[in-house]
Amino acid sequence: MVHVLSSRTLLTPTDPERSRAFYGERLGLAVYREFGTGPERGTVYFLGGGFLEVSGRSETPPSPAVRLWLQVDDVTAAHEELRAKGVGIVRPPVREPWGLVEMWIADPDGTRIVLVEVPSDHPLRYRPGIQDLP
Repeated sequence: MVHVLSSRTLLTPTDPERSRAFYGERLGLAVYREFGTGPERGTVYFLGGGFLEVSGRSETPPSPAVRLWLQVDDVTAAHEELRAKGVGIVRPPVREPWGLVEMWIADPDGTRIVLVEVPSDHPLRYRPGIQDLP
């Protein structure tokens, strides 16, 4: 059994400065730590229960199979805030058949990011014995 103490997703962007501006300024992720120097230095962002590290430089964008799932309190508010900051919205908020409210954006390299709101009546919020369903 592997005893995991911490985790992070690693992204190696084609343009590190552009990606740091996207994740730090436009998306507004807080910096956990930075390391190294120069344009290819590493920046690790808080990502809810995990971390996102943007470091190094790649000649090619990440695979389209790489996606980020970010849970937020209010997808509609996130949509308005990101649109005002000029973030391209791939798909505006929609309540999915499975009950989550999701919207999609993409980082500068095209990595798809889904922002997810878990409504108060969704089964993910139900805690048997702790909370009764409405």
